Amino acid sequence: MKIKQFTNFLEQLSIKDVLVIDKLISKNNYVAIDISKNNLELKTFDVSSAAEWEKYITSYLKKNNAKVAFGGYLEVRNLYDRSSHFKSQSKEKLRNIHLGIDLWCTKNTKVLAVLDGEIHSFKNNNNYGDYGPTIILKHQIKNNVFYSLYGHLSLKSIKNIKIGDHFKQGEVIGFLGNSSINGEYAPHLHFQIIKDLEDNLGDYPGVSSKENLDFYKENCPNPNILLKL
Repeated sequence: MKIKQFTNFLEQLSIKDVLVIDKLISKNNYVAIDISKNNLELKTFDVSSAAEWEKYITSYLKKNNAKVAFGGYLEVRNLYDRSSHFKSQSKEKLRNIHLGIDLWCTKNTKVLAVLDGEIHSFKNNNNYGDYGPTIILKHQIKNNVFYSLYGHLSLKSIKNIKIGDHFKQGEVIGFLGNSSINGEYAPHLHFQIIKDLEDNLGDYPGVSSKENLDFYKENCPNPNILLKL
């Protein structure tokens, strides 16, 4: 399916509100946030420190009278400079272009299945700066198969599940983890839509290099097409 067809298909799936975190948090309590390299505030604290990130996010939410800060699709971020996980072992340059949408809120926030689906795979991606516990759901709707990825979860989120478990749209599939297990980030959900998983299990690149961006933009369209934040 071409990207335009796929995005049109996703648009049609979300005429009603589609949520990916706790239903009790109204969308009126969401605020957009920019953590790209253009945000000069990020130069005022140590971006390699999860504690400093959490302090910054908490302050941002309070200042905006919000409970969730969201954004990040195709943001060019300096954040990944802190981790060798994003530095290629080949000739490819630094991966620093974000392919999902982040929702920054408190640890243990409920994470919801964005659409009806089943668990394709799950894994604790425990590299520094990685996803930590991650769940991937497989969706098959109107003969179209695609996937949604939920990263930075708690360890308990992947303890009592198995491949093939079914979830209805809006059901709780997990909870947000804290910095000690989520890759050393302030608590947040990395949410990503993927057309072709390319044989990956429990993991898929959430950040691209400039060189590979054309492919990933096709394979990972903007998740906000569904969420409409």
